[in-house]
Amino acid sequence: MKKNRLFLLLLIVAAIIAFFVFDLGRFLSLQELKSRQDALQAGAAAHPLASAGIFFLIYTVVTALSFPGAAILTLAAGAIFGLWFGTLIVSFASCVGATLAFLSARFILRDWVEKRFGDKLKSFNEGIDRDGALYLFTLRLVPVFPFFLINLLMGLTKMRVWTYYWVSQLGMLAGTLVFVNAGTQLARITSLKGILSPGLLLSFVLLGVFPLIAKRALDWFKARKVYARWPRPARYDYNMVVIGGGSAGLVSAYIAAAVKAKVALIERHKLGGDCLNTGCVPSKTLIRSAKLMSHIARAGEFGLTGATAQVDFAAVMERVQRVIRTIEPHDSAERYQSLGVDCVKGDARILSPFAVQVTDPDGSQRTLTTRNIVIAAGARPFVPPIPGIDLVGCYTSDTLWSLRALPRRLLVLGGGPIGCELAQAFARLGSLVTQVEMGDRIMQREDAEVSEMVATRFRAEGITLLTGHKAARFALEEGGKVLFADHAGTEVRIEFDEVLCALGRSANLTGYGLEELGIGVTKTRTVETNDYLETLYPNIFAAGDVAGPFQFTHTAAHQAWYAAVNGLFGRFKKFKADYSVIPWATFTEPEVARVGLNEQEAKAANIAYEIALYPLDDLDRAIADGEAHGFIKVLTVPGKDKILGVTMVGDHAGDLIAEYVMAMKHGLGMNKILGTIHIYPTLAEANKYVAGVWKKAHTPVRLLKWVEKYHAWQRG
Repeated sequence: MKKNRLFLLLLIVAAIIAFFVFDLGRFLSLQELKSRQDALQAGAAAHPLASAGIFFLIYTVVTALSFPGAAILTLAAGAIFGLWFGTLIVSFASCVGATLAFLSARFILRDWVEKRFGDKLKSFNEGIDRDGALYLFTLRLVPVFPFFLINLLMGLTKMRVWTYYWVSQLGMLAGTLVFVNAGTQLARITSLKGILSPGLLLSFVLLGVFPLIAKRALDWFKARKVYARWPRPARYDYNMVVIGGGSAGLVSAYIAAAVKAKVALIERHKLGGDCLNTGCVPSKTLIRSAKLMSHIARAGEFGLTGATAQVDFAAVMERVQRVIRTIEPHDSAERYQSLGVDCVKGDARILSPFAVQVTDPDGSQRTLTTRNIVIAAGARPFVPPIPGIDLVGCYTSDTLWSLRALPRRLLVLGGGPIGCELAQAFARLGSLVTQVEMGDRIMQREDAEVSEMVATRFRAEGITLLTGHKAARFALEEGGKVLFADHAGTEVRIEFDEVLCALGRSANLTGYGLEELGIGVTKTRTVETNDYLETLYPNIFAAGDVAGPFQFTHTAAHQAWYAAVNGLFGRFKKFKADYSVIPWATFTEPEVARVGLNEQEAKAANIAYEIALYPLDDLDRAIADGEAHGFIKVLTVPGKDKILGVTMVGDHAGDLIAEYVMAMKHGLGMNKILGTIHIYPTLAEANKYVAGVWKKAHTPVRLLKWVEKYHAWQRG
């Protein structure tokens, strides 16, 4: 703790100790006030301004230091200065004192609280930013809440000081008037309980609840205003219409049908979305073939000689399509029809919050009326407007699967998960791969040592990694394709045969009516939603890649539950989308998987953490499999076994991390992981061993010294 913070803390503690040691509280009792009432009134009459100033100072100090007795002082203000002047003094003194307590708590404790509980406080602070003034006003209106506690707790939030001051002054005014007015009749008061009668308390409670009711009413009026220009149909064809047949759309429709709602699912292309047709499934199928080739190349490590294989790239790509066709029935229209979903093929356009127009493949149109709409329109690969890119032609993760001839020289733009996975796969299948990344390293969302471990493997497998290179322009030279990139102020020339653009994905925001309805778009170019995944219109939801903030198949399915349930049952209970435990994996070799915070994120958020690290080159099964590389790194709350985040690098990391995902989701700590039996010899044992590393770092040294003495005594 910094010296000035420590000094302020010691000063406050000394003042509190002095208050109780010298029994200063005896001056803040009802009996003392009544016995001195005449003298105090006479002094105020003789020196009104000086008396008011001294009283103001005393009241401010008592409030700032959270001493008991503020209620007695408020009565005293009424008894000494009368209703209006007393109210004026108390109103400002109490707010100044409360603000000083607020600032003291912020100055002394907030940084420490942020370090230890920053992840938990994130959603709370977001709520304070959004509705903090309203809730503070409600708390101030009801005098049964301990005001000193409100001062201290609000100081730990990010509420602006001015907002805190004026809301407090306005909120406490009613209670101040009641107590000051009671003080004008001091002789009749026998106890503080008599001031706050049950009827008066009920009035305050109703007054406190009023802002919340008003907010609900305001939300209702806003909704009416939003819907004002859209006529509601007399009846609806559907309870829910879902636009888009990817992961989010399929799950939304499935849930709606499961609870017996009538639901329509509109898809212009193929059900299953990008994941089945152009994303997860085809890329992992390609990676499997590439991994087998890498193992054949390593056959000598396993005592096998003469093992060779030739890549038939067309056959590899045909296997990709075969796998897609095998999985396709899981997401087929026939299956979903059997589940109760009306599957509609065509282009959707939202005409109003209650109507969706469908243009069938034959050009005919029809309109579906619905109570709710879920936008699950997905995303597409982002292709930047680099000069010459149209001239040389560009593949993306969507169009790559039409290739039937292996590119001799493949240029990959982008060092994110898609670029890294496909760069390694094509290199293993025989392409000369050059990967260009504008940043200083690949996989920039991961910790630096993770990026370096993957980059080292890439270079060992023949991939040319060019980090810090920005693609400037493409050109055709004597029939060949060339990229000119900027690197440290110089122009670098890179020849290639085909280019794969893997620079992220852009949400599909146009072509289905968002603009006409005025539905907003975020700075990151996704559909703007609130915590419940509602758009501008409370009955129109967005989920999946089109909504963000994560573009994973599993998070799309996760969001779909909230969109469907809030849409169908939101009038009774709404649920905020929970992103507290989101795992993901990059299927390179070594595989990289993560859940929760990593080191660079914890540092950026100023969150305190401890590290438990277990290297996989020590694991028996990894050694036996010839995959003794990588590590597991767990971040925990200092001094506790609470897990903040886990990063895994190594074979089957995407599978192994599931244990930690469950632990974080259900609040299980490192001690629970350590106390769980893991089969030997498996890779999963690493999860237990890293928990053992954490336990060893928290060995109770003093206790063990006493145990050692006990054992020595037992030996005589």
